[in-house]
Amino acid sequence: MKNRFQDLTSIDFYQNRRQVKWLVVLLSILIGAGSIWYTNQLVEELKSRERRQIELLSSALEYAASNADNLSFINQEIIQQNYSIPIIMVDAEGNPLEFRNIQFRKNATSQDSIKTLSEELEEMKAEYEPVLLQEADIQIFYRNSELLTNLRYYPYVQLAVIMIFGVLAYALFNQSKIAEQNRVWAGLTKETAHQLGTPIASLMAWIDYLRNSPVWEENKEIIQEMDKDVVKLRMVTERFSSIGSKPVIQSENLYQAIEETINYLRPRISTKVDLHINADSQDLDAMMNKPLFEWVIENICKNAVDAMKGKGTITIDIIQDSDKFVIVDITDTGKGIEKRNFKKVFNPGFSTRQRGWGLGLTLAKRIIEGYHGGRIFVKSSEPGVGTTFRIILHSTVEGAEQFVTEGILEY
Repeated sequence: MKNRFQDLTSIDFYQNRRQVKWLVVLLSILIGAGSIWYTNQLVEELKSRERRQIELLSSALEYAASNADNLSFINQEIIQQNYSIPIIMVDAEGNPLEFRNIQFRKNATSQDSIKTLSEELEEMKAEYEPVLLQEADIQIFYRNSELLTNLRYYPYVQLAVIMIFGVLAYALFNQSKIAEQNRVWAGLTKETAHQLGTPIASLMAWIDYLRNSPVWEENKEIIQEMDKDVVKLRMVTERFSSIGSKPVIQSENLYQAIEETINYLRPRISTKVDLHINADSQDLDAMMNKPLFEWVIENICKNAVDAMKGKGTITIDIIQDSDKFVIVDITDTGKGIEKRNFKKVFNPGFSTRQRGWGLGLTLAKRIIEGYHGGRIFVKSSEPGVGTTFRIILHSTVEGAEQFVTEGILEY
């Protein structure tokens, strides 16, 4: 029993949430179908009862016709006690003789009443076969009572209400979950930035010490690279500190931002990886927070290096799509991504590396879509050939402002 409980609690509902959603949908359909089936059984039973009531009425009328002494009793106890089933009695020529429980409009003229009666009669003919009063050559037409009609549609109304409630509850729960995740992200990143502050300050002091020491001249290049890494660490700290806060988005030279990131990466990755930048123009501007955007480019390129196992080509294409948008395509020659995982790669915890945390692309998506109002997605990928990530950014202030006010990317 304990092992079964452990197996149940060890299920990763987040990673398998698509399957869980489909399971919930399937169970909902089964419950709904069961409710409709049961209600239909009740409807059929009530229909049989109403048919028997009409047949009883017919028999009573026949009996009343041959027993005039009991006519008053039959009329009061049987015929007049029908308060729910609409009926119309017609003669051999189809002319209405008597009717019960037919709804007429208020202040209706005689002509309107005749029209209503005629329409009701047509509906009754289409719904059920009439009950024959053979001795008097009379037919009794009827249709379902209001109770039976309401009962027939009740499960559908019930399911619609439950569905609407479920959608609203899911939306509220999902929004609450996202807000909670945002608070966790913000708290985690700010705490990380805080913890990095002390060792970075210490490293800066040691580098200043080395600059003024006798070893400076013969180790100048090494110390300068160390200084670049410390500057990079400071930038990472600033990025982490800005998570959860509203970053400043302004117009920046897109080519320059990407080139600076690539120049920093080149000496720090495998020499067997070739990095290329192709651009429609080196003067293309985009609305961005430069430190955060550079982090996204760096993260995708590092993932690409891992996917290529330190050997291959990374090509970055910068494209002027229109007056409103610029596109950045990052293509590698790595192992590729299966199509079913195109969206999953941005989920927290999804990683193809054994020691990966699966957070890099999640943060990249949050930065591009949440802060910049752009889009990032897997444009194309083929196992064994490579992958292309596409980033779309606003190129104008108006586009970025529209995202802030309306929360949408018009693309």
